[in-house]
Amino acid sequence: MRPRSSAGQIRPAWARTFWATAETRLPAEYLMAGLVVEENREDTRGTSAALRTLRSPATPAPRATNSTYLNEKSLRLTEMCKSLKYGFKSLSNKTKRYSEGDYLQMITNIQNCPWRRQAEEYENFRATLTSCCDAIQNFVVSQNNTPVGTNMTYEVESKKQIPIRENIFHMFPVVSNNGWCNLPPTTGNISKDVGSKTNLVTVNPSIITLKYGNLKEKKAVFLEDIATYGDAFLLLPAFSFRANTGTSFKVYYTLKESKARQKVLFFHPKYLKHLALFWRTKGVTAYRLSTGLMITSVAVELCANVKLYGFWPFSKTLEDTPVSHHYYDNTLPKRGFHQMPREYNQILQLHVKGILKLQFSKCELA
Repeated sequence: MRPRSSAGQIRPAWARTFWATAETRLPAEYLMAGLVVEENREDTRGTSAALRTLRSPATPAPRATNSTYLNEKSLRLTEMCKSLKYGFKSLSNKTKRYSEGDYLQMITNIQNCPWRRQAEEYENFRATLTSCCDAIQNFVVSQNNTPVGTNMTYEVESKKQIPIRENIFHMFPVVSNNGWCNLPPTTGNISKDVGSKTNLVTVNPSIITLKYGNLKEKKAVFLEDIATYGDAFLLLPAFSFRANTGTSFKVYYTLKESKARQKVLFFHPKYLKHLALFWRTKGVTAYRLSTGLMITSVAVELCANVKLYGFWPFSKTLEDTPVSHHYYDNTLPKRGFHQMPREYNQILQLHVKGILKLQFSKCELA
């Protein structure tokens, strides 16, 4: 999904309390933050008559840069930003159909809050993710973590295994950052919006079957399309389902025989399985994680700074402009296959905590 503009017409954040649904009421300390400030201002004991007049509710507060008014404005904005976590809890606890309006309202509020990277939050989350999944060791299948003679268990079809023989073993790299998902186009007019440089491209095996005829009559088209990715690695979930294995191996052999610049990597099924369990504890309980959340998780473990562009699982912008599911097509996932709103809820929380940064509005040209 391409980044969309999200500059909406909203009331100033300090002029209103953070939104709350009927299901969720904010604690009194947040709802009453503005009132506490006003009460403190009315404490006039020991104050001259002239100063009391200046502080009278009927007299507008001074607007100087260092004025009490701006301090109060900053305080109210700070309290609103702190209260965002309660909104996340509300959305996470919903069991029925989510409301796009709830998310869009929350995003509008988030945009009013300054983003700062929080090193401690990042390190703590990264450590938790590493203890569960360990992308450095297990992200992709390698000769280091999958020796010859072992049996690899499939991620989803967990009762099925594949023996690792010499011919399969040699497909794996000896060792295991930006990336693209599902062979998207990056040339032509769209390059100014989505960029053209990448070193990791995920490939859903179904695309190889449906778009490229399982690399039979359309093999040349496939090679021409991936040539635009330069020296990028193509990442496939070869061992999630047995049906993926043959198609993924065919991609490997096609690139090898054609002496293409691109190389193939395979997701490690154990990594994906542990990652799904990790996010399940956070409320993402769909049949399958989206590729976007998978790669985001890897990036948080492997990269010091993570910025996400174009993550927008909604049917419209903040200005009610309709948007397609991807920037290049409007093909939706199978119903019930992913939980995009719940995934986005988790990514929003990482943004608010300063662990990664989400780009909501249009990107500025360098």
